[in-house]
Amino acid sequence: MSAISPAVLAELAPGGVLRAAINFGNPVLAQKGQDGAPQGVSVALANALAQELGVPLEMRTFDAAGKVFAALEEGAWNIAFLAIEPVREEQIAFSEPYVIIEGTYLVAADAPYREVADLDQPGLRLAVGKGAAYDLFLTRTLKSAQLERAEVATADSRYRVLEGAFTSIRQAMAVPRQREAGAAYVRAFVERKKAEGFIHRALAASGQADVTVAS
Repeated sequence: MSAISPAVLAELAPGGVLRAAINFGNPVLAQKGQDGAPQGVSVALANALAQELGVPLEMRTFDAAGKVFAALEEGAWNIAFLAIEPVREEQIAFSEPYVIIEGTYLVAADAPYREVADLDQPGLRLAVGKGAAYDLFLTRTLKSAQLERAEVATADSRYRVLEGAFTSIRQAMAVPRQREAGAAYVRAFVERKKAEGFIHRALAASGQADVTVAS
């Protein structure tokens, strides 16, 4: 690695600390370990970036992606791990995706629905995590069904997963807009980590080996 430029350090680690937003609302990306400490692919990436920059890592945890995005205005984080969405791109510079997650529905085990398209009907109410990428996508695309937003959407054993997907969620690293040097460094960092197999190993280590690593 070449020397880190002062501009990159100033934008990614102001005050000499890398502050990373970790979202427990997406269990593919982050989980609580037995000791309660954050773990998962996003934690592994945050640690690796802090090591490259030569600064300590401070993790700020959230229980929903919408809360991560809201905390941007407070300056709570320097990097985050969020899905690429047009609404967010107005305030965030994203890397290329490192993980692809298929978005589908949970329905009651005895429900008549078989495909994701069956759910966009008048009179149907669909629960979604408030501010999540699924919320943002469905807000743009649903024509008839109604969204019911919850702080955190959870699974239930009485439900089954429908076949197919209504979207592919592209998970990426995020930097606040206008931090061009920092954003360029993070984009290159993500590409290197994908090429090295780092993403695949980190997913496997956290029990998410079946998740698709973005090419």
